[in-house]
Amino acid sequence: MPRGRTLTVLTRRYDGTLGGRAPDELVVEEPLEIRLDDVRVATTMRTPGHDFELAAGFCHGDGFLGGTAVVSIRYCATGSAVDTGFNVVSVSTGGRAPTPEPRLGTTSSACGVCGSASIGELTARLRPLADPVAFPLEVLARVVDRVRPAQELFARTGSVHAAAAFTATGEVAVVREDIGRHNAVDKVVGRLLLDGRLPARDLGLFVSGRASFEMVQKAWAAGFSAMVAVSAPSALAVQTAQAAGLTLAGFVRGGALNLYASGRPA
Repeated sequence: MPRGRTLTVLTRRYDGTLGGRAPDELVVEEPLEIRLDDVRVATTMRTPGHDFELAAGFCHGDGFLGGTAVVSIRYCATGSAVDTGFNVVSVSTGGRAPTPEPRLGTTSSACGVCGSASIGELTARLRPLADPVAFPLEVLARVVDRVRPAQELFARTGSVHAAAAFTATGEVAVVREDIGRHNAVDKVVGRLLLDGRLPARDLGLFVSGRASFEMVQKAWAAGFSAMVAVSAPSALAVQTAQAAGLTLAGFVRGGALNLYASGRPA
């Protein structure tokens, strides 16, 4: 099985005076190589755990699957998973997916597409959401309070992001955590994909960080009707949400929010 998600170290806290040593839990960050039909498509830094969901969600969100079904997922299809430290995951479509074009280099835990895609490229691949579900603003404004109790890893380390899928009544369906906010979203999308719940028209997506263009892209590709973020969106994220017909809210805190896109395609 993959290694633990935290590591305990000794630290000394300064608060006017320097205290003695005390244990502190730190989140683990390791590389994950993602392969699709035996072709390496990316290497991303992630928190170990839910690796199959991460790989499936990443391939789906970046369009690598091309609408084909995932047949199987396993650690290191070319050898022993132990030998690779459970840091290689192979997604198989039985060769039915289009031949992927691998990303160059390593994707950091803080970074997604990093501007390599544009709204024009997205609209060529994705259509505006058909008849998206209207989410009550009071539900969107309170979803952060619904998700917080499930952020177990954040409570222990204070250094991971969370993503969650939730219903129009505010029920939280899936919560995933990762040091990378994009990875947390991919894990949620991957879980829904493997459960046959995509497109996620009846669900909204919560993210604990900012709403960047890449995050909205992933929400659009998964078919979410709404997306809410604790922090601000970028201008390109708002434009993308408007093109998708996706409801987008930011600064979701204390029962309040800013509404940037209302769910009607531009």
